[in-house]
Parts: sequence; C-alpha cells; structure tokens
Amino acid sequence: NKLVEFSFAEVFGQKYDFFAQIFEYLIKDYNKDFGKYAEYYTPHTIATIIARIMVQGNVSDVTVYDPAAGSGTLVLALAHQIGEKNCTIYTQDISSKSNEFLRLNLILNNLVHSLGNVVHDDTLTDPRHLNAEKNDIQKFDYIVSNPPFNMDFSDNRDKLAGDKYKERFWAGVPNIPNKDKDKMAVYLMFIQHIVYSMKEHGKAAIVVPTGFLTAGSGIPKKIREHIVHNRMLRGVVSMPSNIFATTGTNVSILFLDKDNQDGNVILMDASKLGTKEKVDGKNQRTVLSKDEINWIIDTFNTGKTADDCCVAVSYKDVEEKKLSFSAGQYFEVKIEYVELTPDEFAEKMNGFTTR
Repeated sequence: NKLVEFSFAEVFGQKYDFFAQIFEYLIKDYNKDFGKYAEYYTPHTIATIIARIMVQGNVSDVTVYDPAAGSGTLVLALAHQIGEKNCTIYTQDISSKSNEFLRLNLILNNLVHSLGNVVHDDTLTDPRHLNAEKNDIQKFDYIVSNPPFNMDFSDNRDKLAGDKYKERFWAGVPNIPNKDKDKMAVYLMFIQHIVYSMKEHGKAAIVVPTGFLTAGSGIPKKIREHIVHNRMLRGVVSMPSNIFATTGTNVSILFLDKDNQDGNVILMDASKLGTKEKVDGKNQRTVLSKDEINWIIDTFNTGKTADDCCVAVSYKDVEEKKLSFSAGQYFEVKIEYVELTPDEFAEKMNGFTTR
C-alpha cells in the first residue's frame, strides 16, 4: 500500500518498465546464456514501435495480454500508450522470477488492478486465463509478445500434438530434432496460441525470427497461409541485426489485425537503419535514434511507400509471392537506361566478349 500511494513520477524518467535498464546491465555479461537471462528484457525501442503502431487515437476498456511476458516491457509500453486506467493487463510466464518483477512494475505504473492477472505457469500446456464458462481460453483485444524462439519442449511435444490441443495448435507441432533439442522452434507454438487468443476484432504484435517471413514449407508457411487466408495481416517491420543486446538473431515484428480485411498490408525493411555500438568493447549492438524510431512508426502508420524500405501490398500480391512476408521481395527493380548508337553498342559488346 505504501508503494501504491507514492508517486514515482520524479524518480525515473522512463515511466514504464522500471527495471529494464537494470536488467540490461545485469545480463550484458551473459551472452552465452541469453535464453535464460534475457527472458526479462525486451528493448524499449521495440516496445515503443509496437505500442505506437498498435494504438492510434483513443482506446478504452480493453484487455492487453502477453503469454510470455517476462518483466512486462511490452504490456507496460502498450498500457502506457492506451492509458493505464483504460486497460486491464493479463500475463502468463513460466518464470516465477519474471512474474515477481512484473508485479512490481504494475505497482509502480498505477496498474494495481491487474496484479491478480499475473500468472505463473506453462502457457502452452496449461493456459490459465479462461473464459467465463471455463471451457476455453480467454480472448483478448490486444496481444503483444516476444516469445522464446528456440527451446527444448520435447517432454511436452507429444502431449501438445494430441487431440486436446489440436484446435489451438492448428498448424502443427515441431518435431523433436535428432541432435540439438534446444533448437525446437517453440515460437511457432506461441504464434498459434496468440492467433487463437485474439478477439473477433483483436490486434496482435509478435517478435519473430526474420527467417519465419520466407520459410518455404512446414509449420511457418502454414501459419502465414492461415494469416493471409483469414485476412488478419496488418504488416511486418524487419529490424536491424543486433537490436537485442544479447543475441545477433535477426528479428521482425509481425503485426496482426482482424479488422484489416480489405486494407493494404505494410511491409517494411528497417534493417539498414541504426548505429552500431560496441558493448564492453566486444559485442555489437544496434541503436536506433529517436528520429529513426519516429520515421518507422509514421511511415508504417501512414502506409507511405519508401524506396527499398517500405511498400504497401494487397493480400493478392502476397498470395502471388508464395506467401512471403519479406518486404524486399516486393520492391521494384530500377533499371537505368542509356542511349547508345549501334556502333557504341557493338563496341561495348566486343569489350565484354574479348580479353
């Protein structure tokens, strides 16, 4: 109660996720173990971009959900954009430590009314947020998530592939690899769970490995096919490499919107933006400036075309490109034309064919 009554407005400038910079400092020496340590931390750059793209105008009385919440960077940024009094947060995470930090963050951000909705459990096998009838999982207005990309869930693999979970994991469950079980693509399970958890007019933003955008077969392609067939793709932003302090994996943000039935799909390649910085003299990290962040958000929200960076396409275009969500495959190839006389042309050709 003492914490709730005290205003932290002047204690820290970055209103939401009080612990983000502390986590970044603590995990910077643990790159080799990023899967364990970075569970707490999503860069504010990504949180800001997601929140300001997802929320435009006034929004009230909505639910916000993250099935792999960590310390809550994404849900806190989104709640801050919506207005803390206008939303209720629901989260689940397999890490009890993460949940304790998230509860503190809720107290520090005037979101005490959501404390009871922070749940500790395995979201895939035991989703704890259920509907009023308790016969299905709860559906949400806004879903944001930076799920783990690869993780060994072989102990539960066959269980999740059973009939009980078939409706939620409609695209399938990854097989167990012969050698490295830690490389099981668990993020594919979270994408399916999120799509299933969206309300009729729901919106979602998911951080995914950029390779997901173009995978030519298997579960990734089935998921993209489902998203396009059901007309729920708002767009994709591909981020620069090393945007995370702890891993060089290239990531993209997948934006879903069930109301984008007839609208354009915005595909953006922001991978060339940012400035490379050394972390502790050895590890590189890419930092986006405020102007670059604003440019990404404004360009995406207005649907402006930008050469070799952003393009607006239709669902038909995506289908014709074999369901590729990669912006680069839709850019126009520009060819410069030069006027040549027949003699000049013959001379150039002769130069190419002789040594």
